[in-house]
Amino acid sequence: MKTPAVQKAVRKPRADAQRNRERILEVAKHVFTRRGGESSMDEIAKRAKIGPGTLYRHFASRDDLLAAVYISEVEKLAEAQRKLSAELSPVEALRAWMLVFIDYIAAKKIIAPALDAMVGGPSQVYRQSTRIMEEASNALASRAVASGDLRPDVDPMDMLRAIYGVSSAGSTDDWPAKARLFVNILIQGSRP
Repeated sequence: MKTPAVQKAVRKPRADAQRNRERILEVAKHVFTRRGGESSMDEIAKRAKIGPGTLYRHFASRDDLLAAVYISEVEKLAEAQRKLSAELSPVEALRAWMLVFIDYIAAKKIIAPALDAMVGGPSQVYRQSTRIMEEASNALASRAVASGDLRPDVDPMDMLRAIYGVSSAGSTDDWPAKARLFVNILIQGSRP
C-alpha cells in the first residue's frame, strides 16, 4: 500500500506578488469608494499598473475583490490595536483605536452596498469582521480595565455600537467629526 502524498507546504507569496496584491487592494478601495461596487475590473488593473491577468490571478471576481478590500480594512483595525497597545497607555490606546474605527466605518458605509449585493450575500465577510473587531476591542478594554482606567462593567462592543449609531444617525457629511467628539464622551463616561 502506498503512503499518502505529502501535502505541499504553504508558501509565503513572493515579495512582488504581495506588493501587487496590496496595490490592487488600495486602488480598488479608492475606485470602489468613488465609483461604487460595479466599477470596472479593467479600470482597477489599469490604475494599479498591472495587467488584467495579474488582477484575476489575485481575485477571480469582483465579489472576491470587494470582500478582500473590506477584510483588509478590518485587518487594519486589528493591526492598529496591536500597534497602539505597544505604543500608548491602555486608555489612550483604546481612544486612538476608536478613532481608527471611525475611519473604518466611513469606508464600510461606501463599500457595504456593494457587499450587500454580492452573490450569496456578505454574511461570511461580516462574521469574520465582527470577530476581529470584538477581539481587538476586548483586548484594548481589558488592558484599560486592568490599569484602572476603565470600569470593569463597560462592554467594549457597546462602545463601538454607540459610535456606529452616531454614524448612522448622522446623515450629514460631518458625522465623523461628531463621532470623534463622542469618543471622548464615551471614554470619560466609562472611567471608574
